[in-house]
Amino acid sequence: MKSEQYVPQRYVPGDYAREHIRITPTRLADGRRFFYLDDDPEYVSGRRTRRLDDPRPLTDRFAPHQDQEGRTVPFQPPQMRRDPLTGDWIPMATARMNRPITAGPQATAKGNPLAARKPGDPYQDGEIPDVDYNVAVFENRFPSMMQVPNTQAADQPSLVDGNPLWPVREANGRCEVVCFDPDEHALPADLPVSRLRTVVEAWAFRTAEISTMEGIEQIFPFENHGQEIGVSLAHPHGQIYCYPFIAPRLEQELRQCADYRERTGGNLLADILKAELDSGRRVVFRNATWVAYVPAAARWPLEVHVAPIRDGILSLDQLNDQERWDLAVMYSTLLKRGNAFFDKGDGRGMDLPYIAAWHQAPLHDPRREDYRLNLQFFSFRRAVDKIKYLAGSESGMAAWVSDTTPERIADRFRQLGPLDLENGENQ
Repeated sequence: MKSEQYVPQRYVPGDYAREHIRITPTRLADGRRFFYLDDDPEYVSGRRTRRLDDPRPLTDRFAPHQDQEGRTVPFQPPQMRRDPLTGDWIPMATARMNRPITAGPQATAKGNPLAARKPGDPYQDGEIPDVDYNVAVFENRFPSMMQVPNTQAADQPSLVDGNPLWPVREANGRCEVVCFDPDEHALPADLPVSRLRTVVEAWAFRTAEISTMEGIEQIFPFENHGQEIGVSLAHPHGQIYCYPFIAPRLEQELRQCADYRERTGGNLLADILKAELDSGRRVVFRNATWVAYVPAAARWPLEVHVAPIRDGILSLDQLNDQERWDLAVMYSTLLKRGNAFFDKGDGRGMDLPYIAAWHQAPLHDPRREDYRLNLQFFSFRRAVDKIKYLAGSESGMAAWVSDTTPERIADRFRQLGPLDLENGENQ
């Protein structure tokens, strides 16, 4: 099987990616898009190629299927309903109830669908066609949002129970998986910086390409790590959610940024970064193009924000080569120091559960120019043997109560390594 013709719509690789990363597209058996991102010189040069055909007997994902009563029914895309009290859109993704789980006591799958294919292994429902890979990106098999071809889109009611209080829309977004490494037992914190550089390129590549797709309003790359966070697949990977709306957290930030611009004429995120640098009290590490700091009003018992120094960067695809290398160094450092943050008494730290959330400017909202790219990294672990539960005040009223102070968090991070990091390799 030859690679299908794939013409990038917006993605333009920099000098490093052109020479050291090869992107090879294909499709999985049910029609989903799949991309290998190789940094192995044998594959970059074309001397070796990846397997492109998916041998699984999967039916087209948009094809009719049989329901529980054995009746053939048309494909039904995920729906979302609008909460009249908050204005939030809530996707309803019932297909996710059937997704495989390999982590924790509720594990349902004996094989890892994100691992490379293992010849002779009885489990052959993996998502990776080849027996090895570097980084892989593909559409989620069990998405909470999904882009459906117009010709096959099912007719959807516009209202729940015919009542205008509850509008309904197709959850016409997109969900992708980013596998960081083929080793299913690896930890993201232990990956070499060169592999994380390929992950950064994957984020930039998908941000650029997805931004051209109709109906997408926000692109949200993120990583969940650890059983306590709720990770269902034990493999170093992240996801990219592409919303057909602006998510509530970003909407709240955009309002604040727009209000600040109107009152002061400044960019709120740029001024926050400047204020943190001027204070220096909560800056935990930095390099030539990025700064990591604990925000002055941190919510979580462990929280770090990472921001580019250069103004005008709204999304990951706008980073230059040096910034992408320096980001790989920053991300590696952040994960390593996060794992060392809590001392069990043996000096070895722990595998920290965390969420790493990329906040990018929305695609079409006029307030996008008031925004600025930033990473928000946090964990609800508050001690070696304690986690922060989001109970009445946080869950019921979204009124946060912190269990520590940002200065204490920053002090602990600064104990774990130098403030100034070496810059990333720029080949």
